[in-house]
Amino acid sequence: MPGIAPKLPLQLDKTDGYRLTKTIKETVQQNLKMIVLTSPGERVMDPAFGVGLRNYLFRNIDEGLYGDISARIRTQVKKYLSFIRIEEIMFEGPDGTFRTDDSFLGIHVTYTILPTDDVNTLAINLTETIY
Repeated sequence: MPGIAPKLPLQLDKTDGYRLTKTIKETVQQNLKMIVLTSPGERVMDPAFGVGLRNYLFRNIDEGLYGDISARIRTQVKKYLSFIRIEEIMFEGPDGTFRTDDSFLGIHVTYTILPTDDVNTLAINLTETIY
């Protein structure tokens, strides 16, 4: 089966040469993950690209932090992935519960791919992603 895009991180595959994303749903999820994890200034030729979730790791938790992150994700999605709609952004605390009032170790972004009406959730655990 032909692929749509290289699956990241790049890995060799005996069938395709490199592992490839095979569905639109998988490709959109990978692209959204890249937006959330890429820090502004990291992308060549587009310094405004990315949310830079890692940049928020050691900031003090206050009532505006979660709103800042959520707004940044929504702005980036509107600009770079305008064919998806963000339904919900939830922050996961160290004990695995979702909250907006304590430190977080993960984020869950629920979104709809508008042309197909597919609903999916991108879950990023920062302790696994960063180290």
